[in-house]
Amino acid sequence: MWREEVASRSPLAHDARALGRLIEHDHDPPEIAYYEAFADPDAQALDDAQRSYAGQYLRRSRRLDERRKHARSDREE
Repeated sequence: MWREEVASRSPLAHDARALGRLIEHDHDPPEIAYYEAFADPDAQALDDAQRSYAGQYLRRSRRLDERRKHARSDREE
């Protein structure tokens, strides 16, 4: 289930840019802390890797489902 959630969420870098624009106008300490966490290169690399893995898994799952459908239709003919 987490794969669908990870694959569908926006990249962490987009959230970091949005928070960056927000703290330009309002220097709220919690927002600055969120921005620093989201803008961390290690966190962004981990997020990218998770999203990539989830996307690969979903593509493979769809491809295997298609193969099963074609195999069933071939047997029926």
